[in-house]
Amino acid sequence: MASDLGDDDLTKAKIPGLASVVTLGSSQSDAAADPRAFLASFSAEEDKAIRRKVDRRFLWLIGLMYIIKNIDYQNAANVKVLQVGQPSNVLIELGMTADQYNWVQSIYFISYIIFEVPSNLLLKKVSPRNWQFRIFLSWGIVLACHAAVKNKEGMYAARFFLGMMEAGMFPGIAAQLCSWYRSDEMGKPIMWMFGFQNCSGIVGAVLAYGISYMDGLGGLSAWKWVYLLEGIATILFSFVVYFVLPDYPKSQRSNSWLTPREQDYLETRLSENAPKTNDAEFDKSEIFASLRNPRTYSFMLSQILLNFGGYGLSWQLPTVTTNLGFAGLPKNQLLNIPPAAASVLAIIFSGWFLSRAYLTRPAYIMWICGGALTFFIILAATKNKYAVYMACVLGTMFYSAYFIPFWSWRSSTLAGTTGTAFTLAFQSSVGQVGGVIGPQLFQSRYAYNGYKVPFAICATAIGLGWVANVWTWWLTRNVEFDLKRIRRLRIKAEKSGRVFAEDDVKVFEEREFYGKGLIKKTDQLDVV
Repeated sequence: MASDLGDDDLTKAKIPGLASVVTLGSSQSDAAADPRAFLASFSAEEDKAIRRKVDRRFLWLIGLMYIIKNIDYQNAANVKVLQVGQPSNVLIELGMTADQYNWVQSIYFISYIIFEVPSNLLLKKVSPRNWQFRIFLSWGIVLACHAAVKNKEGMYAARFFLGMMEAGMFPGIAAQLCSWYRSDEMGKPIMWMFGFQNCSGIVGAVLAYGISYMDGLGGLSAWKWVYLLEGIATILFSFVVYFVLPDYPKSQRSNSWLTPREQDYLETRLSENAPKTNDAEFDKSEIFASLRNPRTYSFMLSQILLNFGGYGLSWQLPTVTTNLGFAGLPKNQLLNIPPAAASVLAIIFSGWFLSRAYLTRPAYIMWICGGALTFFIILAATKNKYAVYMACVLGTMFYSAYFIPFWSWRSSTLAGTTGTAFTLAFQSSVGQVGGVIGPQLFQSRYAYNGYKVPFAICATAIGLGWVANVWTWWLTRNVEFDLKRIRRLRIKAEKSGRVFAEDDVKVFEEREFYGKGLIKKTDQLDVV
């Protein structure tokens, strides 16, 4: 195709207003021959316009996907305190004790752990759009079936299948986003996902509050209506995913909203380790490379320990806030809104702060872990109901904000389509061990003093997570400093009205900025 272009066509290709006339062959040739020159041929306005196109396709959709996911798995904690003490309460109807009910969440995570990696390895072969559609449709069906449960064994089975059907949803989106966003930009889509995730706490509490008034309607208890209505909503939303979610920049479905030149630009601007459209569907060497990499285990350990405390708090939050006695039924559900609202504000701030590259991401995480640890210690040390409630609000806030820098940090050291999909799924699945153990800590025998012993264990896990993040920071120190340096150069170039393409982050052969504990100055650093 490139040979059919005349000189006039090539001239038009350099005029921003006529960029759409360039054919696929010419843009691919330019990008492959001289990537830096190809990137530099775009103006700052074109760069912003292309990235806005991608944002419009992804941000609202992945936000809604994540809010629905979290509503659908966290609703078990909300329904536990619906009509508490009344015959239609879920514990009474299913003949379960509070300790037995804790397994509802743990079994979900056990299933999630088992099926996370196999699910994500199918992402490339089946395509992200098709696979996410299957995930949402199947889990919506399973969730609606919760309304038919008659005993605790049925509830355990339903939760196991829910975890199986949901497995792969988050790591699948995260892996796909690595093909669209640079690692120094991943804070933005991650912010949208986790911002919406914490809105799920608000929406879930309001839904549970409203549906509580449907108790007995049609012969169904309120908790059954929660599962049935939310399951139907998820089934309907799965078709939105099918028709709207893109695949990869150079996939055939992207032709309808991106020009060939824009598709080449999106892939050429990615860091060297990013997964590409034309990568192999499966490359086992990338899996072995991930398994040999100590960073895989350092990130995993950090996630397990933070989840240990965070999942414990999120599972017990409705029970703790209800027991404080600030509000009776059903207004007790509304006490869960302030922790979620504070989390959303912290997540928005974190996304903005990270985009400015004032600190490396692990440095920012150190502050977040310190804040989380402080408020978990308060939960373990006091019975004052006002202090407990404020610690619930702020502890939830710091834990939620942690994952904005964490997942964007994680994306900077991934490599290849198979490697990215496997590593994210492997880490996420093992990281969910915290979700298995966390709820089991809150046994009824600890209720007498406000669950101080479980919260003390959670605080210890958060503290160890801080140490694990120091180890991970050391392992990634050069890449992270390089990424901050390039990000600041890109910001400076954008302010001057151009696209920065002179340099990029080195991942496979890292630059060494830290030698004997000192930063080695370079010409590039002096520019900053």
